[in-house]
Amino acid sequence: MDLLLTPDPWWLPAILAVTLFGDAVLSIRPPKFIDDCLSGVNFPRDWWWVLIVVKLLAVAGIAVGFETEGVGLAAVAGVIAYFLLAVCAHIRARFFGMAFWFNCLGMLGLSVLTLLVSFIGY
Repeated sequence: MDLLLTPDPWWLPAILAVTLFGDAVLSIRPPKFIDDCLSGVNFPRDWWWVLIVVKLLAVAGIAVGFETEGVGLAAVAGVIAYFLLAVCAHIRARFFGMAFWFNCLGMLGLSVLTLLVSFIGY
């Protein structure tokens, strides 16, 4: 089994990128569920903008990775790291509401699935 440097199938990273883009746009003026989540894990409000930048950079990396070998793979690996850290923040804060189970673990699952199917070939 060889590691794929451009995604195949392409549509799974596209779904991940669109989802991350939507999350970033929502985070500009966060609705209650995002506000509750970030507050619940005690993430400083002054740093919320960084999460938007990280998500938009991930979207750009995934998009560039459709044509440039390795970039999408690196971007998806970064998204997995991001959501693993989010899981750690939830565990540390003991914040296990719907945001943890649906949003955080759901996005981690989508990211891992994207890596496994589109870049590893499972």
